[in-house]
Amino acid sequence: MKTEPLLSVRNLTTTFPGRRRAAPIRAVDGVGFDIAAGETLGLVGESGCGKSTTGRTIVRLLEPSAGSVVYDGRDIAHLSQRELKPLRKDLQMVFQDPHSSLNPRQTVARIISDPLLVHGSSASEARARAAELMDLVGLIPEHLDRYPHEFSGGQAQRIGIARALATGPRLVVADEPVSALDVSVQAQIVNLMERLQRELGLAYLFIAHDLSVVKRVCDRVAVMYLGRIVEIGDRTSVYEAPAHPYTQALLSAVPLPDPAAERTRERITLHGDPPSPASPPPGCPFHPRCPKAQSICHTDPPPLRTTTPDTPHQAACHFPETP
Repeated sequence: MKTEPLLSVRNLTTTFPGRRRAAPIRAVDGVGFDIAAGETLGLVGESGCGKSTTGRTIVRLLEPSAGSVVYDGRDIAHLSQRELKPLRKDLQMVFQDPHSSLNPRQTVARIISDPLLVHGSSASEARARAAELMDLVGLIPEHLDRYPHEFSGGQAQRIGIARALATGPRLVVADEPVSALDVSVQAQIVNLMERLQRELGLAYLFIAHDLSVVKRVCDRVAVMYLGRIVEIGDRTSVYEAPAHPYTQALLSAVPLPDPAAERTRERITLHGDPPSPASPPPGCPFHPRCPKAQSICHTDPPPLRTTTPDTPHQAACHFPETP
């Protein structure tokens, strides 16, 4: 029997008003996907495609303009802040820049304890829990009374993860959690997140632009372009048999460890810049840059559909590459 997903997003849209009577900006345009309990879904794409806005909208740091966000069977997209408060402990976020996301005027103990205090824990209980979390993420509990500037970038990100775990969440939105860190530190944080997922049963929405990291940590991958998901499927099928031309171009830019293979492989170069979300092109949003575009692509938006029968791999393309 198929179980219901922990998170189900349908037709999610987030629009920002334009400046000086300009057209509104549709940063997220009809996005939909599911995340099962204990699963990691990677959300990838170029800068400005709407990845971070999607993550922030799901946890209601931004307000959705339309669509539904069903968490554990309940639509939370349009709940009031009062109705949403009890659910916030289940939905947490890890931010891209650890130092800018930590209050420089608060000690680590206060940073980690605040979510617990908001949800009714006593000061002594919150501090004891903060010490446990410091140990859980590989830091010394004795450093609870230090301030964020006294830690390196990797240590600060561990503190951000500890804060996110304080309330015992079931779903964590990780917004570029390793992009601001050195490569060696990235590996440490990735290993930490994988260990915590195994131990705590967490589900992740892992937002990133580094496709090598996404391939390492994610069970499924969704590719975004201009606010829309253009391809989604399990990790193996997306990486080994990408169906959408945009996904193919992204993967062709990932360096290969074998120098000989790197020199001989075909590199797909996309010309031009992504269109503005304030004035998206008609038809397929990718057609101005697509090497396979034909007349139908200029007029008819392609739906997200399976590339081959009986597979969960989907692509929004009139002429997808099939295995």
